[in-house]
Amino acid sequence: MEEPRKVSFLTFFVMWAKVMGWKVPHIHVIVCTWLETCDDPVRVLMIFRGAAKSTIYAVFKAWQLYCNRANRSLIWAADGKLAKKLSRDTLNVLRRHPLCGGMLPSKPGAQTFWVNGATDARNASVDAVGVDQNATGARADAVDFDDIEVPKNIKTPEARENLRLKIEESTHIAVPGAQKTYIGTPHTHNSIYTEQIEGGAAVLKLPLFEHSKRYGAEKSDQGRTRLPFPFKPGPDGLYVLAGIGKFAKMLKEGEDYKLDGQCVVLPRPLNVVIDIYAGCVWPERFTRAEVEQRRKDTRTLNGWDSQYQLEAKPVGDTRLDPDRMIPYDLKPTVHYANRQAIMMLGKVQIVGATCRWDCSLGKVKSDASAFSLVLTDAKGNLYWQVAEGLTGDLDEQCKRVKELVLQYYIPAVKVETNGPGGFIPPRLRKFLAGTGCAVVDDHSTVNKQKRILDAFEAPLSMNVLWAHVSVIDGPTYDQMKDFNPLSTNQPDDYLDSGAGAIADTPVRIGQIVGNPTEHQTHPWRPSAGVHEIEFETS
Repeated sequence: MEEPRKVSFLTFFVMWAKVMGWKVPHIHVIVCTWLETCDDPVRVLMIFRGAAKSTIYAVFKAWQLYCNRANRSLIWAADGKLAKKLSRDTLNVLRRHPLCGGMLPSKPGAQTFWVNGATDARNASVDAVGVDQNATGARADAVDFDDIEVPKNIKTPEARENLRLKIEESTHIAVPGAQKTYIGTPHTHNSIYTEQIEGGAAVLKLPLFEHSKRYGAEKSDQGRTRLPFPFKPGPDGLYVLAGIGKFAKMLKEGEDYKLDGQCVVLPRPLNVVIDIYAGCVWPERFTRAEVEQRRKDTRTLNGWDSQYQLEAKPVGDTRLDPDRMIPYDLKPTVHYANRQAIMMLGKVQIVGATCRWDCSLGKVKSDASAFSLVLTDAKGNLYWQVAEGLTGDLDEQCKRVKELVLQYYIPAVKVETNGPGGFIPPRLRKFLAGTGCAVVDDHSTVNKQKRILDAFEAPLSMNVLWAHVSVIDGPTYDQMKDFNPLSTNQPDDYLDSGAGAIADTPVRIGQIVGNPTEHQTHPWRPSAGVHEIEFETS
């Protein structure tokens, strides 16, 4: 009896979508067709984050076994846990798909399993390993690199080279005629995906938006009210995004801007980074509200570009422009109004404050003992009020911290406990006893260069970072101007303390700071409600 004709992968996927209750968008049709018809030995599948590329690929692995039970696949991911996700997903499809009945034994493994009818007892139908695990001796008809490149393994040129050395083993694992597929998004300009494409690999690249134009990244863009774009709006119109991180906002036509042909017209210069997009490839899922939220949740422009537009630039090209800080020469004061103490910075009411002390004890080649205070108003503007280097022994530094606490009504001091800072909080608490100021320990595990970029890029891009003239006139300006994200040996202590204070914003303050019998201070921060950061365009 003739064996029934196997269905196409698109048909197989649509049947699975029906089981799962999914609607199949056009972008998934494109991916399914490409996966089945592209028979190049090396291929790269790059789709923006959240587009379900790994989910689709798990169904594809099940379809390959449905078509040929002798097929052997090695799934390689950044670590074993990630690799296991794809193998378990494939297993779930084989267990529940209408066309895969009887393909699995009674107790298949989750990470390594054989289907009924497999012909190789040594090499599994599906085997999933992390790049840090040993795969020597394995053989496969398909090697699948699923998110092989992640932030933790591409931080430095050495890490990227080490990753390449590890996956070279795939050359010896793949049998003659095998196919290698790289699935993921680029996390660095020197990406494995880019390298494979330049080497001749077949590629399907689907960014979130087909067309884009950016303004505000260069000084020449500042002050503009007419922003032309070299493409036509799609059926769903334009997506105009201002800023990045928690300061980002989706601008609305007719409210924040007008459309004049192929030109966005602003009522006044915004002097912030503005991206104009058209041609969303999945508008049903990625609504304007969803895009805005993801933009807010992405800390840097490079992070957005790499994960949603599939374009990553060299981290070393990133520079923090100190001239985008807005100088001011005011100090906060506390006043009474309507029986309530309020803090004012000139005519602006301050509603929050964060403080960071990265302590150093003055050893040779050590960082400065940097103390930063950042204030915030209800609109989300940040005011870098203090960036001071403390000197002397530990007790002298603690005395100076107390002076600053009482001078600026600081409610809490966060102390970095990495290195020599581990024993400082208990000592500082003794000096601050009776002031009402808390001491918070903080042990950071995030790369310092990444911390600085993540904290500063968003407020600088939105022009909401103000700096007291003493901050600009001190070492901070040069440290920001010369900052190199790839260097681990550079003066960046003031940036690090400032970044910590910015990252902690906002902090609610609801207690008196200082000893009322010695130094009268006031609970100046509003106690009702949570202040949302909003971007105003009028």
